[in-house]
Amino acid sequence: MKRTALFVISIMAVSIVSLAQGRRGAPAPPPPLEPGASQADVDKALIAAPTSQKDQATVIKWKPDFTYETLRKGTNRLLCYDRSGFAQQQPFSVVCTSIANLDRVAQNLKAEAAGERSKSEAMLNAMEKDGTRVKPEYGSVWHIVSGPDREHARPHHVMIAVPGATTQSTGLPDNPRQGGAWIMNAGTSTAHIMVPGQ
Repeated sequence: MKRTALFVISIMAVSIVSLAQGRRGAPAPPPPLEPGASQADVDKALIAAPTSQKDQATVIKWKPDFTYETLRKGTNRLLCYDRSGFAQQQPFSVVCTSIANLDRVAQNLKAEAAGERSKSEAMLNAMEKDGTRVKPEYGSVWHIVSGPDREHARPHHVMIAVPGATTQSTGLPDNPRQGGAWIMNAGTSTAHIMVPGQ
């Protein structure tokens, strides 16, 4: 009797451990959409998301006043949004980056709404000069997919924000001629590492 009880307890313990490990290994389902959100809008914004972060990303929709509504509240730090057809953007353009970059994105969109690239660059340069330009999160990645339409969108374009970084501080060249990663806009809040082939 004691052997049988010990055997049953052992089987139960192994089963419980196996069940717990199985649950831990299974990915969590995507969070639910916010009331009134469209699954099509969420799916479109997530086109730029890395596969490993896609299911738990936060998705927002920008409003004309550069505030936003949350379509889906994620559980990781990835934020995705659609900017298709916005001023100075391609007809199809979706982006994913760190949620810490929201204020920076709002500044970019406001400046781009000026219409002409020279005007928006002047606005952003003035913010840079007077210290009001919001810095992106250091090391945050920007995943961008854009083009004339979804079928002809460019493959993922990836850059890594390194505000204030220079060629001297990173050891990276400031142009793409060597064929590897390089730093663009070195020494500014816009400094970022360009990843070739992306």
